Amino acid sequence: MALFDDPPREKPQPHRIGEDLAALSIDELEARIALLDAEIARLREAIAAKTASRSAASSFFKR
Repeated sequence: MALFDDPPREKPQPHRIGEDLAALSIDELEARIALLDAEIARLREAIAAKTASRSAASSFFKR
C-alpha cells in the first residue's frame, strides 16, 4: 500500500498504422516520429546481429 496517493500515470498511446492524426498536436507527432525512428534503429540492429550470426554459422558449417 502506498503512503501517498500519486495521481495515476498516463501511459503514452502506441502509434497505430493508419490512425487518424488530425487530433494530434505537432509536438505529439514529432514525439511519435522520434519513437518510431528509435524503433526502426532497434530493428536494424537486430537484423544486423542476426545477419552476423547467420554468416558466422554458415562459414563454420561450410568448412
